[in-house]
Amino acid sequence: MAKLLLAALCALAFGARAEALHESVMKVQVGGWLDGGTIEVTVYKPDGPGPFPVAVLSHGSPRNAAQRKSAGRQRLAAQSEPFVALGFAVLVPTRRGYGNSGGEWAEAYGGCAEPRYYEAGLESARDLRAAVDAVRAEPWADAKRVVLVGQSAGGFASVAASSQSMDGLLAVINFAGGRGSQTPDHVCGEARLVEAMGRYGRTARVPELWIYSANDHFFAPPIAHRMHEAFVRAGGKADFVEAPESGVDGHGYFVRAIGDWTPRVAEFVRRVGAIH
Repeated sequence: MAKLLLAALCALAFGARAEALHESVMKVQVGGWLDGGTIEVTVYKPDGPGPFPVAVLSHGSPRNAAQRKSAGRQRLAAQSEPFVALGFAVLVPTRRGYGNSGGEWAEAYGGCAEPRYYEAGLESARDLRAAVDAVRAEPWADAKRVVLVGQSAGGFASVAASSQSMDGLLAVINFAGGRGSQTPDHVCGEARLVEAMGRYGRTARVPELWIYSANDHFFAPPIAHRMHEAFVRAGGKADFVEAPESGVDGHGYFVRAIGDWTPRVAEFVRRVGAIH
């Protein structure tokens, strides 16, 4: 009953505030002028002056390399709306090498023989950190209440970022996070991916919510559970949710099942103190 009531309240809040999705774009420098690049960050804010807690929504990475640029600036508007309705200012960084963002594709992990997932995730995390740092002085941003949210490669990047010190980081929400899916139900170097999550877990100290669909064909439940177990065994704190099947491939759960995950997320961000 409590979950049904929460879902209803979230729906009412979303309906009342959906029109307040004010969109703007920031240009943010990542790293130095020699080793970094300028990325585009889509910004959504609720009505009012704030300050608002900050949610960073991070996109995935297509299997087809040519699509990294052709997708353009990442907006994730539909997925951002529930967060704005909950009172968050939302940042959507288009990471280096994607869309119109500058710099080389920085998060390559090498070949399948010895994939460098751990290092690739930390490189992605630089873009997330740069987006947060860019708004710390903004009067509308409460950078003491930051939540990282990501899907697929973006979820992996969010977990990676949580393994490093970030002022104001309260929690991570990982939707189907991982790297290295080459074809349906095949991940190259699975053991290295599990190992990377374990290494992140050694120094990740904020609570995390991991959500993977039951019919995800990028990171199916067996490997999703292995990653989670490695993360927790190493010292990380993460609740695991096996979400219902979604479409032909549940890897699109973050896009297609917003009504299912919104109450889960709302309950979690309230529990960690990101919103009141």
